[in-house]
Amino acid sequence: MATLLSQSQRRPPLLRQAIKIRRRRVRDLQDPLPQKEIEPPSHQLSPEERTLLYEEALYTVLHRLGQPEPNHVIEASELLRYLQEAFHVKPEEHQRTLQRVRELQKPIFCLKATVKQAKGILGKDVSGFSDPYCLLGIEQGVRMPGDSPGARRQQKAVVRHTIPEEQTHRTQVINQTLNPVWDETFILEFEDITNASFHLDMWDLDTVESVRQKLGELTDLHGLRRIFKEARKDKGQDDFLGNVVLRLQDLRCREDRWYPLEPCTETYPDRGQCHLQFQLIHKRRATTASRSQPSYTVHLHLLQQLVSHEVTRHQAGSTSWDGLLSPQAATILFLHATQKDLSDFHQSMAQWLAYSRLYQSLEFPSGCLLHPITSIEYQWIQGRLKAEQREELAASFSSLLAYGLSLIRRFRSVFPLSVSDSPARLQSLLRVLVQMCKMKAFGELCPDSAPLSQLVTEALRIGTVEWFHLKQQHHQPMVQGMLEASKALLSLVQDIIGDLQQCQHTWNKIFHNALKVDLFSTAFLELQWLVAKRVKDHTAAVGSPVSPEMGESLFQLYISLKELCQLHVVPSERDGVLALDGFHRWFQPAIPSWLQKTYSVALARVQRAVQMDQLVPLGELTKHSTSAVDLSTCFTQISHTARQLDWPDPEEAFMITVKFVEDTCRLALVYCSLIKARARELSVGQKDQGQAANMLCVVVNDMEQLRLVIGKLPTQLAWEALEQRVGAVLEQEQLRNTLHAQLQGALAGLGHEIRTGVRTLAEQLEVGIAKHIQKLIGVRESVSPEDAILPLMKFLEVKLCYMNTNLVQENFSSLLTLLWTHTLTELAEAAASQRSSPLASSRLKIALQNLEICFHAEGCGLLPEALHTATFQALQRDLELQAASSRELIRKYFCSRIQQQAETASEELGAVTVKASYRASEQKLRVELLSASSLLPLSSDPFVQLTLEPRHEFPELAARETQKHKKDLHPLFDETFEFLVSAEPCQKAGACLLLTVLDHDTLGADDLEGEAFLPLCDLPGLTGSEEPGEVPQTRLPLTYPAPNGEPILQLLESRKGDREAQVFVRLRRQRAKQASQHAPRPGR
Repeated sequence: MATLLSQSQRRPPLLRQAIKIRRRRVRDLQDPLPQKEIEPPSHQLSPEERTLLYEEALYTVLHRLGQPEPNHVIEASELLRYLQEAFHVKPEEHQRTLQRVRELQKPIFCLKATVKQAKGILGKDVSGFSDPYCLLGIEQGVRMPGDSPGARRQQKAVVRHTIPEEQTHRTQVINQTLNPVWDETFILEFEDITNASFHLDMWDLDTVESVRQKLGELTDLHGLRRIFKEARKDKGQDDFLGNVVLRLQDLRCREDRWYPLEPCTETYPDRGQCHLQFQLIHKRRATTASRSQPSYTVHLHLLQQLVSHEVTRHQAGSTSWDGLLSPQAATILFLHATQKDLSDFHQSMAQWLAYSRLYQSLEFPSGCLLHPITSIEYQWIQGRLKAEQREELAASFSSLLAYGLSLIRRFRSVFPLSVSDSPARLQSLLRVLVQMCKMKAFGELCPDSAPLSQLVTEALRIGTVEWFHLKQQHHQPMVQGMLEASKALLSLVQDIIGDLQQCQHTWNKIFHNALKVDLFSTAFLELQWLVAKRVKDHTAAVGSPVSPEMGESLFQLYISLKELCQLHVVPSERDGVLALDGFHRWFQPAIPSWLQKTYSVALARVQRAVQMDQLVPLGELTKHSTSAVDLSTCFTQISHTARQLDWPDPEEAFMITVKFVEDTCRLALVYCSLIKARARELSVGQKDQGQAANMLCVVVNDMEQLRLVIGKLPTQLAWEALEQRVGAVLEQEQLRNTLHAQLQGALAGLGHEIRTGVRTLAEQLEVGIAKHIQKLIGVRESVSPEDAILPLMKFLEVKLCYMNTNLVQENFSSLLTLLWTHTLTELAEAAASQRSSPLASSRLKIALQNLEICFHAEGCGLLPEALHTATFQALQRDLELQAASSRELIRKYFCSRIQQQAETASEELGAVTVKASYRASEQKLRVELLSASSLLPLSSDPFVQLTLEPRHEFPELAARETQKHKKDLHPLFDETFEFLVSAEPCQKAGACLLLTVLDHDTLGADDLEGEAFLPLCDLPGLTGSEEPGEVPQTRLPLTYPAPNGEPILQLLESRKGDREAQVFVRLRRQRAKQASQHAPRPGR
């Protein structure tokens, strides 16, 4: 473009303009000046020019030479019809013009032959090489059938014998080579192509040399043979290397091939190949266009005419041209360029000029411009163009650049995304502009042009501003008013967001890949200034207070602006301060309206949801009702609104969050009141108690669902992030006393409501559980314990299955916990009342075992730690004892005393030393009582009484006693006792040897020094068949029975009708009484 403007007309550089515009943005932005559209250069010809061009095209077809190219049209009539259609010529005019062209003088037909090179030719010199040159010309007037013997002999005739010397052409001589390269072109005229043939002979130049020189070049025997052959040949006679003979009528308009060199004789048939290029051209064409205009100009006009016809023909058929010429157009253009002998460079230049002009007025792919650009760049030599051609080429560059920038400026409308191929078309245009601006020709012809990336950036900036104002006019409200203006501004901002998203996701990648231009940043910076001014002015005009309708519109506008700002994720330093920074302050007056609107909408929705709720579970897996779902949706919407708001100021954001939490907790408590009132309303007149229980279950489930939703508030409202933001402004104590206190208060209230509902359900079942436990006790003795507990288990199975079906897992677990606690209490009371009845206690024990299994429900009910409470463990121990027989209790008593003996280490009461073993062969228990030591100083006449316990296991064995020792606290007894007893009772749990150390009293009862228990199950020789060897001594500390009695003794004592139990208890009480009288003083 710079070449078309004078120095005084040039605009300031685009970069300087961009800087000035950027500085003006601080002020109020005015509507940009309308951009002047680029006028594309006209490609239309005058009627006279069209007529001359039409004659030129007809002349080209009529005087066609050579065989057709593949895919080209063969029939001349078809080409003539196509030209008539392309030039829009009527049939009568076409016939007249055709007749006039036929009467024109024929052109001079020429064969443009280029001898490129040869390879693998014969070496005729002594050195093994040749000095080749070629003779070539055209033989005319001789018809040669291609396969006749005469034709074969004629082809072997050499040029100098068949073609006159003045029509013979000769190449340069290439010395000493077998692969010569000439690259020489010759123009050979001919009259009739049908009887003309091309001849080329290749010769080895023979110069006169001395024998000494030839011997110096000798390299092998073949060279010596050549010397002898040369000696027989005439001096200075050239050697024939081969020839090529071709009929012109067999050639295409353009040929480029390797041809084999034919021999004159059958000697050395393989003589190498020669690379030849042919082109059938015209000289002295008789058309006016050829005589008056440069060849490439005529070709340019013809190309423009045919391409224009191709494009319009496709448009008429509702299709777009793909850039490929039809076979007719390709044939005509190829023939014209060949006949006019246009160079590849001039063809490319003509193609560029034609396509670049047509592209600005017709719709076809810009990719068609890439091929001529590449060709011109590859063949560019500035000196080969005339001054007017350079100006024309420079003008085409500037025109296409200006047109391309105008398209880029309007890319949103020119390349809409609604058309699938728009991105590809824009990408193709950018590729063309980039390649054009990279050309050496562009740099030399348009040196003053600014960098393409700078031009594109400025075009995008201006186009963005223009697009904004068009959109603003489009959204101008029909009715004037603040609310309508707010809605129009909202629609404008949403359109801007959509445009920026398209720029970010689609267009930016195209511009960045092609030019490293950041379209998104350019568009964002422009649009945010424009949007900021209009939004700020609008919010200032609204003022306060804000009506609900205006508040809703402002909220949507605020959310849209947040979304707009979030698109620009990583602002760079060069962006500076954005006009939208801190835009939230413009909306502060609308915050109360937003919060009140959020609460009002949620409350109305909750009330409507409860009123429509029939308190029926939604399904087998979803056990709450419809109102709980609606309430969850309400709370989710509130949380979504809070996240959308995301107020930037920390203190204000904290207060807004507090308000959201307060409203949410208030809605939760309101819902509880409403749902309970709804249950009472539906229960009025309801005779079916089961239906009332169902509704109560649903109410409890709804509250549990509400508690779960409320518990998610910290996550949904991002408390952790908020606390981090306000940590520098507010105290942690203030945070806990506000947000956390509100939440905990709401959860506590919901928990109380849920517990109240579950407690009500549990109370309905507790009465039945208590009744069945009482019936269990009163069942007659003939009924087995397993059968006696069946009514209780069936009752629980039915009720718990019902509750499990109608309650969510959390509430069902709470109900199970309450029922389990109540059941344990009932069982404990029943066990206390049936302490003296082993049968009733046995039934209660079995009932406890089955109830534990029932409430655990194979892991689906209460967990083991919830079942095995202190009450359960105590009750289990009590029932275990109460259900046992008296003898079992006595055995348990001795088991506990043996355990106590094992745990006693202190010898405060003294100790006894014994050796005990069992002789299985004699079935005798042998006991050696060795000594006693450290006895209490009573009357000091000790002796030891030996009994096998329990007595019911050893009824035939009487107690044994040692000798009494006078005044001795460390008596040495050294006495042996044998008990005749089988091994079986000795192996039972609780079987022991009771060693009672007594102090003999002559006047009264003997005093108790202490007791020691030796378990029999571990005695040597009891479990094996071998006799025991050396028996170890066992030292047993003496112990006292418990002074207050033991539970087992208390239980045995309660069994008044059991004589064995009473005797045992009386003996143990007596021992305990004796022990209490002589208990050792502390510090003994």
